[in-house]
Amino acid sequence: MLENPLDSAIIWPFTSLTSNRRIDHLSQATGAATFLSPRGRADGQDQTLTLTFDDNRLLSLLFGEHDEHLALIEHRLGVAITPRGNRVAIRGDSSSADDARSVLLSLYTRASRGGEITRGEVDGAIRMVKSSHERDGDSSTVRTRRKPVSARSPNQKLYIDAVRKHELVFGIGPAGTGKTYLAVACAAEALMNGEVDRIVLSRPAVEAGERLGFLPGDMKEKVDPYLRPLYDALYDMMPHALVAKGLAENQIEIAPLAFMRGRTLANAFVILDEAQNTSPQQMKMFLTRLGEGSRMVVTGDPTQVDLPNGMTSGLADALAILKGVKGIAQVKFETSDIVRHQLVGRIVQAYENVKPSPERKPRPAR
Repeated sequence: MLENPLDSAIIWPFTSLTSNRRIDHLSQATGAATFLSPRGRADGQDQTLTLTFDDNRLLSLLFGEHDEHLALIEHRLGVAITPRGNRVAIRGDSSSADDARSVLLSLYTRASRGGEITRGEVDGAIRMVKSSHERDGDSSTVRTRRKPVSARSPNQKLYIDAVRKHELVFGIGPAGTGKTYLAVACAAEALMNGEVDRIVLSRPAVEAGERLGFLPGDMKEKVDPYLRPLYDALYDMMPHALVAKGLAENQIEIAPLAFMRGRTLANAFVILDEAQNTSPQQMKMFLTRLGEGSRMVVTGDPTQVDLPNGMTSGLADALAILKGVKGIAQVKFETSDIVRHQLVGRIVQAYENVKPSPERKPRPAR
């Protein structure tokens, strides 16, 4: 594996094929790649950038099956990409071509470091480039034992940064924005690095509108269905054997919110998921469990409250009371941050666009 994955990526920009081809021989040494930049154009015509990669083994991963990753970049950035062997020609206006180049280089870096390249990763790289035209891979990537987890939107990067810098962080937003997944990734990273001694994951055991009735089995079997999403996220970050060992030795604890009363959680990374389904009293109880050397992340979607009619959501209550308190960060995700299936974003947006009717009056939240 290359010590620096981009040492072998050489970028040759050319002016539009419709004009005289010209190369500016003023090179800029970046340490990761060498850029030969064309002089600025005032006529707004397209230009072509050619990228040459040394490691052909990574290109099938970078391009995707049947070049689907290149097609996605073309569609999202409005460029034309032509692969030939270990070279890729990008044609489009100066800004779009440069964005496409940045996306390909960031994905090539990820592939060179052993990371997987999925459609979601490509989409995330495009979002990051379109937002800032630069990507700080170190600060927006969480490293766990199973795989690195990278921010796929600017708000996800803000969220990761906030979790690393604050003792208490609220992550609020619609489903599919990565609130819980990134929080669990940060917890796994902190445990792996020895920053905390254990992980505590919790959820309120509230039914989502339906009545499940009596559940058979012991206490663990009764509450496990409510906590399954936390198990799923944890297994994505850590090998199954390590999770099983952590659960057996109480290094990892997954428990309903009701089990938190009376405890002090010291030297732990604590996550409360689905916090919109807590009462104000439960929320206050949970937040005051924070012990020495611990960090806490609270996630929830204020639009999906499953509490009985008339009950105030503890999440909305806490957000209002704790706004501006030192040491506490609040990160709000938007519909544009949804990283599940693209249709999920359109579904959430459609629901947000519909004005509540008397028959669909939302539950009160303070």
